[in-house]
Amino acid sequence: MEDDVKNGASGLKIYKSLGFSVKDRSGNRVAVDDARLDPIWKKAGELKIPVIIHTADPKPFWDPMDEKNERWLELATHPNRKRGDDNPVPWQQLIDEQHRMFKKHPKTIFIAAHFGWYPNDLARLSQLMQEMPNMYIEFGAVIAELGRQPRAARQFFEKYQDRILFGKDSWVPDEYATYFRVLETEDEYFPYHKKYHAFWRMYGLGLPDNILKKVYYKNAIKIIPNIDKSGFPE
Repeated sequence: MEDDVKNGASGLKIYKSLGFSVKDRSGNRVAVDDARLDPIWKKAGELKIPVIIHTADPKPFWDPMDEKNERWLELATHPNRKRGDDNPVPWQQLIDEQHRMFKKHPKTIFIAAHFGWYPNDLARLSQLMQEMPNMYIEFGAVIAELGRQPRAARQFFEKYQDRILFGKDSWVPDEYATYFRVLETEDEYFPYHKKYHAFWRMYGLGLPDNILKKVYYKNAIKIIPNIDKSGFPE
């Protein structure tokens, strides 16, 4: 990691395989907060690079596949995404492992991908943000959850405007319009861009420019080293 940072690396990405499928030499699942990994998180803090980590998946993937599961259509069309308490462990266990790791390394900045899978419970996410000041969040793939609760989401962005990063799962230019529309406009009752989930309508948050600038680039410049600041307006 030290060599990588010397050669220009600006952060560390941890995929969801940690907690899901990574096993040790004995064939046991490696927990997200496995103590054997502590030197990695500590070193990231020493090098002042953030760690973006994707842990688990949306909780409905673990829930019964019935009429109450809002991801039913997604699971029906993508059955490999369905999980259970033994595949590999309950959802809450994975999330708790992540949070214990965050708390164990308060000098390291962690970016919890997908709003930490709490975009549908901003009150709980707010509590977690208070408990872990080293936790930042990004909203890749969960903009639809924010767009259906515009008032609560706007209040959340106002409160945590210094710790939210723009996030996007993949480079699909046509999809960015949805993100910009939710964040910037006050449009009402418009659709999401994918057919198999988020079949509800959304509303714009109408965030002011000072918050938008933080979300789009200022917060990233603050925590990610080596970004060329000259390419961004004040």
